[in-house]
Amino acid sequence: MTLPPPLPAVMIEPLVRAALLEDLGRAGDLTTDAIVPADATARAALAAREPGVVAGLDVAIMAFRLIDPNLKIEVLKGDGSRIVPGDDIAIVSGPARGLLTGERVALNFLGHLSGIASGTATIADAIAHTRTRVADTRKTTPGLRALQKHAVRLGGGMNHRFGLDDAVLIKDNHIAVAGGVRPAIERARAYVGHLVKLEVEVDTLAQLEQVLAIGVDAVLLDNMGPDLLRQAVAMVAGRAITEASGRITPQTAPAIAETGVDLLSAGWLTHSARVLDIGLDYRD
Repeated sequence: MTLPPPLPAVMIEPLVRAALLEDLGRAGDLTTDAIVPADATARAALAAREPGVVAGLDVAIMAFRLIDPNLKIEVLKGDGSRIVPGDDIAIVSGPARGLLTGERVALNFLGHLSGIASGTATIADAIAHTRTRVADTRKTTPGLRALQKHAVRLGGGMNHRFGLDDAVLIKDNHIAVAGGVRPAIERARAYVGHLVKLEVEVDTLAQLEQVLAIGVDAVLLDNMGPDLLRQAVAMVAGRAITEASGRITPQTAPAIAETGVDLLSAGWLTHSARVLDIGLDYRD
């Protein structure tokens, strides 16, 4: 797997800055400032406490450096690395106050994004014997979409739309308001530019047949079981990209991927991924 390049600092800095300002409040880190001498130094490791995939290390590093640019970070396991309990991901050393003040925000980002990458990897690994790829959705935390979708890629997945302006995705409510599949597709075709892709959601083979007769770039096969998906893929016969969605887990993914669909999309990768347990352990 080819890892994506890091996101530009200009994209992540406002998010990290906002998180730090929220944590610092109106008076700064009262506990650390009261207890830790200004000239004290410390050395600590960002340490894995369970297996997974690293994501968001650059964000965590930025949190430390925005608090104190004199902190030094030695990266041992970069973004996209597989880790096991006991692995040191990075060593942070320098002014103790900066290390302690930046700790929580750094770990919040690192644990959350590594959880997304790790959850994505569980599905990517489960379907590795097929040609199917796992993708995310727009079910993201407001303000964190770019970071979360980047974490999906680090876990071996691919990105769906980044926003409403990326592509046309006609769903059941659009069809209902438009008065049918054909008028919805025809209006979309007439409205967007020639480079904009068009996908339509269907949940029956009859709907799929109607969509294919009109012609689209992709079909979203919603909540179909493996048998129905296999029939749908045969009907499409390469005329459009096929995407399966609906309650996809690492356990159900292999059977769905083996139907021949091009993509599996799962919203839980970003909206419900559990935090990966990573701690800051002090070293002598």
